[in-house]
Amino acid sequence: MEPKVNIGIPEPQREEIAKGLSRFLADTYTLYLKTHNFHWNVTGPMFNTLHTMFETQYTELWAAVDEVAERIRALDEVAPGTYSDFAKLTSIKEATGVPHAKDMIAQLLEGHEAVIRTARSVHPIAEKGNDDVTLDLLNARMQVHEKTAWMLRSLLRD
Repeated sequence: MEPKVNIGIPEPQREEIAKGLSRFLADTYTLYLKTHNFHWNVTGPMFNTLHTMFETQYTELWAAVDEVAERIRALDEVAPGTYSDFAKLTSIKEATGVPHAKDMIAQLLEGHEAVIRTARSVHPIAEKGNDDVTLDLLNARMQVHEKTAWMLRSLLRD
């Protein structure tokens, strides 16, 4: 007999929170891939700065992917983990070709803002479920993404 989950969040609410977190995970993973791709392929006068910055960003995103997936598992739901799952769930568009450095920055800015919007959409679901752990996770992630978006936005201003 499998043990029942008894963490104070009813199963229907755990499922709903996990569905939202799955979208958040897909956005985070897609942004991770895009950032890593741009790290490999950036060129131009800002190469060293962007190459280093993108590495810092994709490393941080990689750690976040694990944290979000483990939260889904703690809610006793299955975390999506395939490219096809992520493609269905993400709100972030893949890059086509190799954009110029400034376009890479703009696309990553859009990606971070998309992740923030997804996190905000999950927030009321977690509040309704009285899921403070997920709320803490979302708040911490939004803080990181908002700071990163600010830094990327600053690079695009003259």
